[in-house]
Amino acid sequence: MQTFIIIALLLGGASYFFLTQAVFGRLPTGTRLERIQQSPNYKEGKFLNLEHTPDFAPGISTWDAAKSFLNKPNNTEPKSNIPSVQTDLKKLDPTLPQVIWFGHSSYLLQTDGLKFLIDPVFSGSASPISLFAKSFKGTDVYKTSDFPFIDVLVLTHDHYDHLDYKTILELKGNFGKIVTSLGVGAHLNHWGIADSQIIELDWNESANLGAHISLTALPARHFSGRKFTRAQSIWSSFALKTPTRKIYLGGDSGFGKHFKEIGEQHGPFDFALLECGQYNDMWPNIHMRPEEVIYAAQDLRAEILMPVHYGKFSLALHPWNEPIKRVTAAAKAAQQKITTPLIGQPVVFGYFYPDSAWWNFE
Repeated sequence: MQTFIIIALLLGGASYFFLTQAVFGRLPTGTRLERIQQSPNYKEGKFLNLEHTPDFAPGISTWDAAKSFLNKPNNTEPKSNIPSVQTDLKKLDPTLPQVIWFGHSSYLLQTDGLKFLIDPVFSGSASPISLFAKSFKGTDVYKTSDFPFIDVLVLTHDHYDHLDYKTILELKGNFGKIVTSLGVGAHLNHWGIADSQIIELDWNESANLGAHISLTALPARHFSGRKFTRAQSIWSSFALKTPTRKIYLGGDSGFGKHFKEIGEQHGPFDFALLECGQYNDMWPNIHMRPEEVIYAAQDLRAEILMPVHYGKFSLALHPWNEPIKRVTAAAKAAQQKITTPLIGQPVVFGYFYPDSAWWNFE
């Protein structure tokens, strides 16, 4: 019995030490928590979606989902290296409005004299433990040292595949402001980012970035959390409005009524970046199936769609290239304009929208 108690204490101590590591961030406190508690989207101690959003489909438990990953198919990761284009990010023509994708949901957006970097993850993993959720071979061709000064870092929510501790630390001193969802600032403060650099937005709040450029946080259908306590920060999509264009930054979201409402209130959009991977019938409400991505683009009244949230990490059970195959087929059937760049390949607004089927390999 004494041995059992000692082992239990050691395990408990090790678990406590592990969970206090900086990578897990910190929950909101003080004035930040007071602001959160005043949010119309925060009820009964947590943020809520606009419509009922259970984590799993009826009859599916957390254990059911966990068990499915024990027999993960081999085709969830590519057998060959993901191809890419090597672009000198520090020598981009400042007069060309463009977006450059780095796999999953990380991309650089240059428009109207500003550079935006969205959800950068360059640590090689989408997990607090680097051995798990490792990036596909060939996808880590860009490092934080490759980037020019970033005017605005946009962080949609606090999940590990969107908010990366190592990447944020490496980018310190190389960005001006961070625009993020309400509550995420607690993690950033814990990692040494000053409040003076952080703009936290609740849904339907806007940040004025000067020169008639604004970022508005808008609803998404998802959740948040880096440890066991969920929904203590909000999850957002963003509308970027400039004198020359309107761009929708989708973040993570299941399909829902919010897309049509956003399209009516803030659209039409010239360009929309929407997630199209990491879905499963066991969790149908928090990630879109590829065909739903087309419905969302149409509801947003988006002229051109760029799918993201695929091609770098295996966080679900589908074949690694199934999302982009299905979404391009659905776009063709619906006559939705779509662009599918390689990692590092510039998409130049109004001029070049790459659409090669680079993913046709195992």
